This record gives sequence, structure tokens and C-alpha cells, in this order.
Amino acid sequence: MVATQWKRLIGLAAHKGFTSVFLLWIGLRCFVLHAQDAGRPAPATLAEAQIAAKNFGADAPWFLRNIPFLEIDDAEIQRIYYYRWKLFRAHIRQIGEPGVTVTEFLPNVPWARQPYTDLNDSASFHLMEGRWLRDPAVVDSLIDHLYAGGGNDRHFSEWIAYAAWSTTLVTGDPAPAVRHLDSMQYIFNAWDDHFDWKRKLYWIEPIGDATEYSIASIDASGAGFTSQPSRDDKENGFTKGFAFRPSINSYQFANAEAIAELAKTAGEPKVAEEYAERAASIRAAVLNQLWNPALQHFTDRYQRSTKYVQAGEFIRGRELVGYVPWTFDLPPKSSSVDYAQAWSHVLSSAELAGAYGLRTVEPTYPRYLTQYRYDKATGLPECQWNGPSWPFQTSQALMALANLLNDYQQTTITRGDYLRLLRQYTHQHELANGEPDLQEDYNPDTGAPIVGLPRSHHYNHSTYVDLILSGLIGIRPRSDDILEVNPLLAKENAAQKNAIRYFDLQDLVYHGHTIGVIYDRDGSRYGLGKGLSLFVDGRRAAGPSPLGRIEVKLGPSAKAVHATGPHSVDLAVNVGAPGFPRGSASTSASPESVAEAIDGRMWFFPEIVNGWSPAANDPASWYAVDFGGTRKIASLRLYFADQRPQLAAPAGYAVEIKVDGQWKKVGGQRRKPETPLAPGVNLVTFPAVDCKELRVVFTSPARPATFRLIELEAFGPQG
Repeated sequence: MVATQWKRLIGLAAHKGFTSVFLLWIGLRCFVLHAQDAGRPAPATLAEAQIAAKNFGADAPWFLRNIPFLEIDDAEIQRIYYYRWKLFRAHIRQIGEPGVTVTEFLPNVPWARQPYTDLNDSASFHLMEGRWLRDPAVVDSLIDHLYAGGGNDRHFSEWIAYAAWSTTLVTGDPAPAVRHLDSMQYIFNAWDDHFDWKRKLYWIEPIGDATEYSIASIDASGAGFTSQPSRDDKENGFTKGFAFRPSINSYQFANAEAIAELAKTAGEPKVAEEYAERAASIRAAVLNQLWNPALQHFTDRYQRSTKYVQAGEFIRGRELVGYVPWTFDLPPKSSSVDYAQAWSHVLSSAELAGAYGLRTVEPTYPRYLTQYRYDKATGLPECQWNGPSWPFQTSQALMALANLLNDYQQTTITRGDYLRLLRQYTHQHELANGEPDLQEDYNPDTGAPIVGLPRSHHYNHSTYVDLILSGLIGIRPRSDDILEVNPLLAKENAAQKNAIRYFDLQDLVYHGHTIGVIYDRDGSRYGLGKGLSLFVDGRRAAGPSPLGRIEVKLGPSAKAVHATGPHSVDLAVNVGAPGFPRGSASTSASPESVAEAIDGRMWFFPEIVNGWSPAANDPASWYAVDFGGTRKIASLRLYFADQRPQLAAPAGYAVEIKVDGQWKKVGGQRRKPETPLAPGVNLVTFPAVDCKELRVVFTSPARPATFRLIELEAFGPQG
């Protein structure tokens, strides 16, 4: 093309004056420079080490290895983006040979699956969030745990097959999901026990949908028609309310589509065809039976009658769950019914749009925010879905809205609304003192947390990073080799109040390539040009161009998508099973804390205590692990709490093993860092030793501080 332009220039020189030719030459020169710039390496635009140190302190190395870094023209979004990565890391639990799981609550709760303390209703959110980690090992291990380790126990309704497939759209490697294709089909078919073969719809009790005290359960129990709330769980709406819900039917639609897509990849066309047909059948049934024309919304219909409600009737109000069909692109792209009109309700302050968060039920419902259930130990309010704003369902609604804005033609709601609602959700993450601490639910009219129980701190049953990366920044994961980016910023962004003027996303791994996405409204922030630019493996692949959808064809991966070796196994971990490994200590501030130092749970949030501390008068403290048999150990990772002046890292430590009944110091110990730090990892390596028992002897920090060993991890030569 450049040669053609030069030929035209030479031709014009014979007919035009020098000035015209000179101006043409300048234009062509600019074109050539732009063409050359398209392949140039991207300059380093973010000081990632400084950002990591600011947000994660001494624990920064883990995040530098694992997360994409973001700068954005919204201080609160940027702060919560890094907080949510910190929260995600805190919920990764080592479980030994199977790898890891990801938890919903930091402490154990009675209804969690024991001994792993995880819950299947939150697992899909963890996969969607974790798929953006640079190293896919965590999500790969979680998929294995859910399908081969029994983690998807159908305790609650779920969309795990869809989420597992969605991870492959980011990594570019379907193998971690495809290998569980048979298990996915088995679990999908197990939900036949909640299927009405005549209606072709799934039904569920709201408590089984992880949404107790919704309209269906309150009204079906009779609590919705009485003047005084009862605290009797059998009468107040904690149970009952069996209904055909938009949620479980959308989940099964999404799971069926995911199984069909994975079956295509696996070369099983009959399975793919079968599940595509099942998805189509569910879609038709949802559209025909759960769209409520009177409310212009997808709503529940009762599956069975009680004294108070009739089977087949719609519930008497709109709920936020009515947007879940769009979370999975269930509504058709074109239809004689304008389903998108439902989104007007999320814009109205009299309906689902609370001043401080999206309501789960509209305030016109007679039992809106009526509190029925209280924690017996504290008297504090318990979980309900009759109006409170839940990050769980808010993130589903925002995921749905991102799909609507990307995949549908409609005029009801805009990109500006997405940014406004995202900012509202962002602000929910901060308590009144300004500290990030995501809670279970909130009053949408005041912004205050409702439950606020000790378990509620840093709750992990929602997405946020995914809403930034696939929504606001606009990376739309695909199975082919196209990188598609479509930021959800209005094209008239310059005229918007509180507009996003710039963002810079760096070191995101997509299909094995390192991706950068930079938007600079006027070109003054990064000096890379005005508008939107994409970088692939360090070189400009597109832009700068105006805001809008950009697609770039990716070449072969610059690096392997997945490591081929086995994952590192923590040989010291015991998630709570009887037997070994077993911890012991010189003394302990509390008896139960000894086990906590090797339970696989590791976080640095001070609101929930975890780990072992010696008694105040312990002159020579140590912590020991009995493996129950000989293990070859080559390294330890030690994590300490930092809550000065009460808690600090120990002044020093040394590793010993028991030989012939005597403790002996391990030779060749190398510590990184040399001086213990908190929080963060303290790595000590040494030539591999065979041992049955191992201990770490500590030198206490200067008084009045003591130390808390949050977690001790032990690894073999490959760890």
C-alpha cells in the first residue's frame, strides 16, 4: 500500500505545484510512521512494583506473578479492583494432593461442605473471577475439585459447567473442562429430580437457590399475609415457596450450552446436538412461561400450591433475579416481544434501583425489608432476599447488563447506566470507616450492612474483577483466535459527567498472549495516541482509535498456556480430617489455634483471626508438624500476621528435624527474605531431607509484640 501511495505522489508531481506535493508527502510520511508504530513494542506505562507494594505490602510478590495490573480514572474502582484480588487470594485454600479449593466464607460455617469448608453456590463466581489470573493453576485445580473431588454436590442450584467453560475462553485451553465432560452431564441430569416434564421447566425452593426469604417463600409460608413477623422458620419464609424460577432455569440453560460447546471440542457431535436441543427447550419454556407480561419482567411461578398460593400463579412482584436470563444470553436477540423493557425497572428509584444498591425485591412488596430471622448467638439480623442488596445478585445483574449492551439492540438502558451502577456496587465494598470489607448484604436505602455477623467480613460470593475486565474494559472472551475488546464507555464519553478519561490494563494473559488495553481520551496521559489501543505480546496490534469494538486476530501463543508439570502439593496441610499431618507447639494462646496453622487457610485480614501464637510467657517457642510417615521436604513457606504493635514477624527462625529422637538443625538453610516479614511469604529452602517430624524454632519479636503463624506450608523437591 505504501508503494502505491508513492506512485500516486510521483504522478501528481508532474501535474501539481511543489506546495501540493510537499503537503501530500507530509501526509504520506505520517501514514508510514503510523504503520511502523503498529508493530513497535509498548512502553512500560505502569509502575507495577510500586502499585503492588502500595496495595499488598510485603505480600506483593504473589500479585506481581498472578494478576493483571490496572490504572483507571476512578480512584475507588482502582482501589476495589486490587482489594478484590486480595480477597480472592485470601479465599484460596490448600487441600493437599487434590490442589486447592476456593471458599465463600473465611471461617467455617455449619452448612459448608466438610472438611473443605467450601460451597457449590459460590463456585461459579470463583471460576469467573479466577479465570483472569495469569497462572491458570488455581481455576484448573478448582474445576478438578468440583467435578472429580465432589465439590459440586448440588447443595444449591449452580451454573458451574458454564463457568468452567468460561475459564477456557480466557485461557484458550479447553482441556481442564473437557476432561470432566462426563461428570458435567451426570450432574446436569441429576437435576431431573427438580424438573417438570410437562412444563419443561426446573423448579426449586428458594433456600435451595441460596435466596431464602424471597417473595415465593414468604408468601407460600403465609408470612406475607400476616401483620406480625414470626421468628418460626417453619412459618416465616425460610423454607417453602417451591417455584419455577428464572435463576435455576437460566443456570441449566447455560450449563447445557456449555456442555454442547465442550462436546464439540471433544469430538462428540451427538452429545453436542443433544445438549444444544436441551438448551433450546429450556429457552422456549422460560420465554413462554416465566415472562410476566403484566410486570414486564421474568418472574417466578409457583410449582405447588399451599394454603396461601396456587400452583402456576406468578409471584406478586418483581425481583432482581429476573435479570439472570441475560447473564447467559437466554433472551433472543430479536423477538416480537421487547424483553429489554424489563431493564427500565432497574433505572427506577421506585422499583429495583435503590439509592445505595440494587434491590432484590421492589419496595411495593408488602414485606419489603421485613426482618424475619436473627442469629441465635448474637441476635443480629440473618440473611434475607426480600429487598436487601446482595453483591451475589448485583454482580449477576451487571454481568447480564454487559451482555445486553454488547450483544443486543435496545434503547432502554445505556453504557452510562452500566458505569453508574458499577460505581454504586463499587462503593458497597467500603464500610463507613472507608476501609474495604465486602459484606453479605446491604440496606439499599441507607447503604448500611444488614447481616454484619463475624462470618460476614470479606465475603466471597460475587464477582468484581470480571465485571471490570469483561464489562467495563470490554475484553469479550471467545473460543476462536480473535481478541475482541469493546469498552462499556459511552462514545460521547468526553461530554459525560465524571467520565472515565483513561485506563491502562497491563499484563493480562489471554489465550497464552500477554495483552495490554489502553484508553487515553486526549492522548496526554500515556503518550501513545488519542483513543483506544491494543497491545499483544508487547507490540501494538490496533489503535489508537475512537472508542468502540476492536477485533484482532491472534497468532500462535507466545508461551505455553498451561504448565505441564504437577502442581505443588503442601505436604503439611490438614483441612480438618482425623490423623496426620498433625501440628503441635511449645505453648499456645488458644488450644484450637494449633490446628489452624496447617489448615490450608491463609489470609491477612485482621477482622477474622486465624493461626497460632505462643503463650505470652513462652521463652522458646516452636511449632512442629508430624507427617505420620517419612516425607522428603525441601522447602517451607511461613506466613505471619502484621498487626503492630500487638503482632509482628518473629525476629528469626530456624528449621529442625527429628533424628533418632533428637531435634537437629537442618543444614544449608537459605531464607528469602533473610529477615522475617509480615504479611507475605517467608521462604526457606534447603537440600531435601527425609523426615517424619519437623519443627520451626522462633526468636520472638521485641516486646510488647508477639507473633502469629498464620500458615506453615511444606513442599518436596518439586515444590
